[in-house]
Amino acid sequence: MKKKQLQEYKTKTKGEIEKEISDEKKKLAGLAVDLAMGKVKNIQEIRGTKKSIAQLLTILREQETTRKQ
Repeated sequence: MKKKQLQEYKTKTKGEIEKEISDEKKKLAGLAVDLAMGKVKNIQEIRGTKKSIAQLLTILREQETTRKQ
């Protein structure tokens, strides 16, 4: 995920970010199945998807902590 995309997600609502996290998790599950079947050509895509999920979860957590303060 690029820095520009991260900045865009920081302005989105909690629901939109959660939906994106859900989509990324579905993509990761599909990639895991494809990996097991030997269809995945680019293993780095799995790593990138995990990283995107982590970044989105971090943004979500930051928003929750700023709202509580």
